[in-house]
Amino acid sequence: MLSVRDASVFFEARDGRAVQALHRVSLDIPPRGFVVALGTSGCGKSTLLNAMAGFLPLSEGSITLHSRPITRPGADRGVVFQKDTLLPWKSVAENVALGLQFAGASRAQRRERAQELLELVGLQDFADAAPYELSGGMRQRVGLARALAPNPDILLMDEPFGALDSMTREQMQELLVSVWQRTGKQVFFITHSIEEAIFLGTEVIVMSPRPGRIVARFDLDYVQRFAQEGNAKAIKTLPGFAQLREQIRDIVHLSEHTDSAHSADSTEHAAAHAKQGALA
Repeated sequence: MLSVRDASVFFEARDGRAVQALHRVSLDIPPRGFVVALGTSGCGKSTLLNAMAGFLPLSEGSITLHSRPITRPGADRGVVFQKDTLLPWKSVAENVALGLQFAGASRAQRRERAQELLELVGLQDFADAAPYELSGGMRQRVGLARALAPNPDILLMDEPFGALDSMTREQMQELLVSVWQRTGKQVFFITHSIEEAIFLGTEVIVMSPRPGRIVARFDLDYVQRFAQEGNAKAIKTLPGFAQLREQIRDIVHLSEHTDSAHSADSTEHAAAHAKQGALA
């Protein structure tokens, strides 16, 4: 389990003032959990992910994985960014196996593992292609395969589908569910899309504008239902799905426009009503 306890992050502004990005965030991601963080720009979602990845130290609180403190990047956490960040001079297979090369794996081991993962993401015929020969969605598949190469315990995904067109985005959502089901990984996923959050998350957390804090949580089962039934359209057109989407939108908008002195109480009150609707 990945556990976040009372995590706070402060940055120093150019004028020397302390700016708080996160405020006492606590969160658990259980085995096979798929937690999605949702909120407006500047709410601390990426700050939280970067702290989980070990890229950014906490000012207060702690983050542990299997009860071990996270203080730096490690192979037990795979990160997928919004931009694919592939190396253009390396082939698709070489990009997938990059982390294994740094870890000292042999050429044969790297090739075998890369081919296995390319099959998992549906790119087995593109192992020797150059990244520039691939579409945006295909490059993100390579990024996903690369994050999985060291066999991490958890995937940290920072809005990886945000730059894709709507059709490709839906295809990538369905692929990610398949990968999640087949690998059993924990996932922490950031998005601005309410529909994407509801569809993917076993738990959805809604974060407030700076300082970022969790103002609502929803335990959902749409992703498991899709994994069983395989019909995304049927899931997304359920009356409860549409109702929940609108209720979460109200919470996000309320947190965005309520001043900080009252936003926590107001948004949590709205979240309680939204959760009642989600469970109805």
